[in-house]
Amino acid sequence: MTVIYVDTLFLLNGIIDYLLLLAAARLAGEPLRRLRFGAAAALGGAYAVAIFLPGMSFLAGPWCKLASCVLMLVVAYGGSRRLLRQGLIFVALACALGGGVVAIGLLDGKSLSLGSGVFYSSLDLKMVLLSAAVCYVVLTAVFQRIGRHNSLTGELLQAKLRLGKRTAEFTALVDTGNTLTDPVSGRPVMVAEGDSVSGLFPECRRPRAADLMDPAGAMARLGTGEWKGRFRLLPYRAVGVDRGLLLALKVDSLNLGGKERGPLLVALSPTPVSDGGGYRALIGPLDGKDECT
Repeated sequence: MTVIYVDTLFLLNGIIDYLLLLAAARLAGEPLRRLRFGAAAALGGAYAVAIFLPGMSFLAGPWCKLASCVLMLVVAYGGSRRLLRQGLIFVALACALGGGVVAIGLLDGKSLSLGSGVFYSSLDLKMVLLSAAVCYVVLTAVFQRIGRHNSLTGELLQAKLRLGKRTAEFTALVDTGNTLTDPVSGRPVMVAEGDSVSGLFPECRRPRAADLMDPAGAMARLGTGEWKGRFRLLPYRAVGVDRGLLLALKVDSLNLGGKERGPLLVALSPTPVSDGGGYRALIGPLDGKDECT
C-alpha cells in the first residue's frame, strides 16, 4: 500500500503549479500577479489532495481535470486578452516541466509518480522542489530565447530604435489591441516606457518623468532648435481616459524582430506598459507594405 501524505501532496503540486503559472506569464509578457498565481496554485494543490479523499475518486475523470485546469487559469489570468494563449503555454510548460522533473528523479534511481494526473514522489521533498526550480529556470530561459530570436509567436520581439547615432533597444509586444496610429502617415505608433528610450537623447534633451506627465509643457521645453519637428503631441483614448495627450518622438528607424521598418513615431508613456516588466513597449501589427527593403 502506498502511503500519501496530504501536506506533501498539497505543497508539491501547489509549488509546481505556481512555477508553471509564473513561467507562462513571463514568456507571454503578462503582468506578474503573484497573489492571483498563489491563489490559483492553492486551488491546484487542493484539487490534487481532493482526488485521494474517500468518495472523491470521480474528480480524477478527464472532464473534472479539464474543469480544474480552466478554473485555475481563470483565477490566474482572468481578464487577459490572451487567456487561450496563456492556457496553451501553461499546458506546454507542464508537459516539459513534468518530463524534466521525472528525468532528474530517474538519475537518483527513483521516479515521480503521476497517479491520477497529480505529482507525488518518494524522493525527498527538498530534492523534488530543487529539481522543479532548476527546470523552471532552464525552461524559462530557453523559451524566452526561442520567442525572442525565432519569433515563433510573433508577439514578443526585440526592438531597436535609432535617432541619429544614438540607439535604444528593448523588448516590444505586438499587440492587436493597440490601435494608436500616426494621424499623418496612418502607420502604427509604438508606445514605449519613457525611460526605455533615454539612450536616444543627450542629457539636456532627455524627457524627465515630469515632462511625460505634462506633454504640452515638455513640447515647449524640448522641441526647440535642431529638435524642432522631432517632438509631437499625440492625442489618444484609453480605458478611463476619454481624451489624453502623449509626448511623441519621431525616430529615424525601427528594427523590429530583425526587420527594418523605417521612420516611426514613438509615444512616450509616463507609466509602465507591462506590470510584469516582460516588455517595454507596445505596437500594433505592421503589415508587409510597411517593411523597408
